[in-house]
Amino acid sequence: MDRAALHGMHPATVTPFSPAGEIMEDAFVEIVRALVDRGATGVCIAGDNGESWALSAEERGRLVRLAAEAVPGTPISCGCSAPTLAAAISYARAAAENGAGALLSMPPTYVMKGSRDEVLRRYAALAEAGLPIIAYNSPRRAGFSLGLEDLEAVLDVAPVIGLKESSRDFFHHSHVLHRFADRIAVMTGPCHYIVPSLPLGAAGFIATGPEFLPGGVMETARDGTEAERRALHHRLTVIYETLMGTGTWPSALKCCLNLLGLPAGVPRDPVSAASPQMEAELRATLEALELL
Repeated sequence: MDRAALHGMHPATVTPFSPAGEIMEDAFVEIVRALVDRGATGVCIAGDNGESWALSAEERGRLVRLAAEAVPGTPISCGCSAPTLAAAISYARAAAENGAGALLSMPPTYVMKGSRDEVLRRYAALAEAGLPIIAYNSPRRAGFSLGLEDLEAVLDVAPVIGLKESSRDFFHHSHVLHRFADRIAVMTGPCHYIVPSLPLGAAGFIATGPEFLPGGVMETARDGTEAERRALHHRLTVIYETLMGTGTWPSALKCCLNLLGLPAGVPRDPVSAASPQMEAELRATLEALELL
């Protein structure tokens, strides 16, 4: 994958698990194909939506292979964020060996606020897997925000083709677009930033929510009338608020996908499936948005 291939709708797909915690491979393939049918220009495996924290290197590799076989020619990226370098490298190698086109990686996650040197060492080491990298800025998960100078330094040590920007800070988001949109593919994370980000130079989005809509999100956000863009922005905002405010991630996402007829299964331990009350609330939101 190169920078030109990273654009448009590049969703992070869920990993369907059975109640016993097993990956439902046929369901995964069905979801990947459905995403491409709805306009996805690429698919991200083992991201946050895919419950990356619950997936082994072998499982990531298998999922990448299944996706690559299900939608030939579609760019596939694979998450390899991890607290330790050894784990990140094992994930990166599994992705490379099974047909991934790029790696999606945060700085060292969950443990500490990494120093600039620690962050650079991580990205330089990941580069040895031989795949291009999509840097991932998610301060609430990594405990570290990739500032403008941090990202500049990362570009000097690793083959970064893009950035998933998920800081939820539109000031920062705007500065990233101004400084880097001509050099890498800046992909919006929070879906309620999609409509305002595209005119500012975003190449697309690796976001949750657009896959609920029937298609044409990129086209409407970029070329729709003012009324169409406002309506799209409202729907994406409500979807994002609802998913983020209901249950433990990604239980609400999986529940909504199941309600929409996509076999998302249930979360893997330690996350619980949506309760009947949560399901009723999510159903009501989807109905209000005319998605059911």
